[in-house]
This record gives sequence, structure tokens and C-alpha cells, in this order.
Amino acid sequence: MSSQRRITRPGPYPYPYPRPQPQDREKYAGEDVASIKRVADEPVSTFAVDVDTGSYSNVRRFLNDGKMPPEAAVRTEEMINYFRYDYPAPSSRETPFSVFTDISTTPWNDASRLLRIGLRGYDIDSKDRPRANLVFLVDVSGSMGSKDKLPLVKSTLTALTNELRRDDRVSIVVYSGTVGLLLAPTSNKDHVKEAVDCLYASGSTAGGDALKLAYSTARQNFLKGGINRIIMATDGDFNVGTSNTEQLKKIVAKERESGVTLTMLGYGTGNIRDELMEGIANVGNGNYAYIDSAMEAQKVLGDELSSTLFTIAQDVKIQIEFNPAHVKEYRLIGYENRLLAEEDFDNDKIDAGDIGAGHQVTALYEIMPAKSSGWLPERRYPANRTVQRQQDFNGEIAQVKLRYKLPGGKKSRLIKRQIGASDLQNATTPNGDMAFAVAVAAFGQKLRGDKYLGDYGFRNIEKLSGNGGDFWRQEFRKLSSLAQNQS
Repeated sequence: MSSQRRITRPGPYPYPYPRPQPQDREKYAGEDVASIKRVADEPVSTFAVDVDTGSYSNVRRFLNDGKMPPEAAVRTEEMINYFRYDYPAPSSRETPFSVFTDISTTPWNDASRLLRIGLRGYDIDSKDRPRANLVFLVDVSGSMGSKDKLPLVKSTLTALTNELRRDDRVSIVVYSGTVGLLLAPTSNKDHVKEAVDCLYASGSTAGGDALKLAYSTARQNFLKGGINRIIMATDGDFNVGTSNTEQLKKIVAKERESGVTLTMLGYGTGNIRDELMEGIANVGNGNYAYIDSAMEAQKVLGDELSSTLFTIAQDVKIQIEFNPAHVKEYRLIGYENRLLAEEDFDNDKIDAGDIGAGHQVTALYEIMPAKSSGWLPERRYPANRTVQRQQDFNGEIAQVKLRYKLPGGKKSRLIKRQIGASDLQNATTPNGDMAFAVAVAAFGQKLRGDKYLGDYGFRNIEKLSGNGGDFWRQEFRKLSSLAQNQS
């Protein structure tokens, strides 16, 4: 009997196994680019100040990873306010910030002009600030396990601990599937560092319950006349318990009445809840920063610690009224999610932005002089057109008003400034600090797809930003180059 050789046909080669691709669950609450306003229709523009910087460092993360950021991730005011400018310091603490204005031509539109409004808060040394009662609220869920999350959180909090004074107190609340008080209030820095060092990631995320425990801990150890603040470190991926953004805002809005403020620190990639973190930080009378590196952590919680912790003015609002004799149209660059109704300006019950020690706030308006053709077409019916003959009000183009409360105050104070028409007539090409601020504004708007920039591109922006400056300004120019290559 002859033997038969069994022939087996090779099947499909099983390697490499397909690897599951990580899902991108990042969420952003992007606003549309603000439209043009006709002064004859809407002469008054009102908004709450914003000192958050999270959008800039998050955009930087995208560009350094070789990707363009989603348009919804870009908030131009946070890009501008990431940097410091040469605004004059306040002359006294009775008025906690200075007000500065200037006007230049517009690099991307020969017909329009750019109006800059700058605020600068008074600064303090660490030894002069009040004692601090801080609660570190740390997300230790499984989603925080990557190297750009919990390990960076630990180095951030350790660096912050090194900056604290001996009379400051720190508590640590941690949360994953459950919530617990890891460290009772202590002034012993070594105990804080040991507790931070033992943090590890596992489980799901119960952020809503964690916020409640953090506020309860802060209230129980409240320092009257001191700094009482929660510093929350998370990727914002709340998937257990209260996770709806509006519900969390309601919790925080109620808790802020106790005098406890909230700073949000965002970390990581893939599941960033930017819209949640930025939103509840605003409601919590605090600020939001995205930490993409140890250097950014040092900037926010080392170099700018007083600004992060110590509030010098609350519910700060800006309102500008344009004179139609000199200004035909305008648009506010950025601040779309900080706009207020005109009547909200005088209402002291309306919550607005807070300014910390040494903080700066910059706002840019692009304005169209009355004699220019403008952006908008002429209307058919005479009654709907701008009235040509108007009182000049001694050559004012606009009046800027600011309202603010001193910390703990119930009644706001008012500052008024008039802007002269000569500033509009004598506007020159932006230079120095103004040029850099305009470059950053154009950078943000370009990333957002702003149609009013026309053909003005990233190469123009890089050139406008000038040369030299500190590390952060030089880094900005590199980011402009990256955006040019990736766009």
C-alpha cells in the first residue's frame, strides 16, 4: 500500500494582529467666530474678563504632535492672555489694576484699525499673601495611567508644594471608582510629598462626588481672610456619578458662595473634556490651565503661583460704547463664550471673571472708521442707515467702562476711560508689544478659520511677532512655523 503525502494549503498569515485604535473622545465647546456689529445697531459691547490659558498650551500640544488643532479647541482670548505685555503697574491697591488702551493699523485689512484694551493687576510677594487652605483634588482613575497624565500630575503637585509657605495647609482628596480623603489638612510638606508620591491610577471616574467632598473639606478648614481653593487635576473624563457639564456647573455655582474657589488643571490626550473643565473653572471663580509639560506646570504653579492662588478683583466686566461719529463697525476678537448682555454690566448679581495678583487681561477690537466703506453693505432705506451728522463729544471714539468687586465685596466699583479720536487718526503699524499681541490674535483666529483674515497666513504672523523676547515668545514663533508646515 502506497503511502500518500498529505498536502496542506497555507491559510492566511495571522500576524500582525490588528490592534484596536484608541478612540478620540476629546470634547470642545467651540463657538463660531464673532460676526461684525454695526455701531448704529449695537453700539455697546459687554463681556466678562478671562484669564484662562488652557487653550494655548492645548493647541501647542496638537502642533508639537504634528497635527492641527480642532477649530473648536481654539479660544483666541486665551492665546493672547497666555503672554505678558508691558502694561503700566497699578499705582495703588485701592484700584487693583491699571487700564491701558492703544490703537494700530490692521495688518490684514488696510481699511480697519485695531483697538487694544489691557488690564494689569497689582502683584504681591509670596510672603505678603494670606495663608492658603488648599485641597488637591486628584483624579486617579484608570484613564490617568499614561505618562502624560498622573506622573505629570505628581510632579506638578510636588513642585507646587515646594512653593508653599510653612503656614499653608494642604489636604488631598482622590477619586476613581470611589472617593476618599487621602491626606488630612497638614502644613508638613514632607507628608504632602509622600502622599502625592503614592498615587496610582485604577478604576473608573466619580468626579461629581469628588467635587462635593473637596468642597466639604475646604469648608471645614476654611481660613477667614485667607486663600481657600481647590486645585483639581484631571483629564476631565467623568464617567461615573454626576458627569453632565451643566449639572457640575450647578454644584460649583452653589459651592462658590462659601468663598472657596476652584482651579482646574487638565492633562493628557484622547479623552480631554475641555468644555467641562473650562466651564466649571469659570463658574468656580477660578482659572483653567492645560498642563502639557513640566515647564508649563512650573509656569502656572511656580512662576505665576500668586496669580493662580490670590484673587485681587472679582466679577470683572468690560463694556465699551462706540461713538458712531467716528466708528462705523466693529468686532471683538475672541471672548465669544464670555459675552454678556448690555444690562448685565450694572447688575452686581451677574457672575463674571476674576483677576489674580499680577494677572493681565488683553482684549482686541477690530474697528472700522466712520469714513471707510466698511464690511457691511449700505442699506436701501434711509431710516435704516447710519445717521451722518452726529455730535462729536470732544473727539471721543469710544468710552471704556470696567466694573469689579474687591474680594468678598457685594457692591461693584466703576472705572471709566475715554479714547480720543486722535488715537484713531494717528494709528501706525503695530510694533513692539502691540505687534506681538496682534500676531497671537491672528494666530488664534487663523486656526479657527476666521474669514476676516483673508489671505493673511502663518508666515505673515511669524514675521509680525518680531524677534527675541523670552522663551515663551520664541516658542510661539516655532509654533507658527509648525502650523504653516501642517496646514
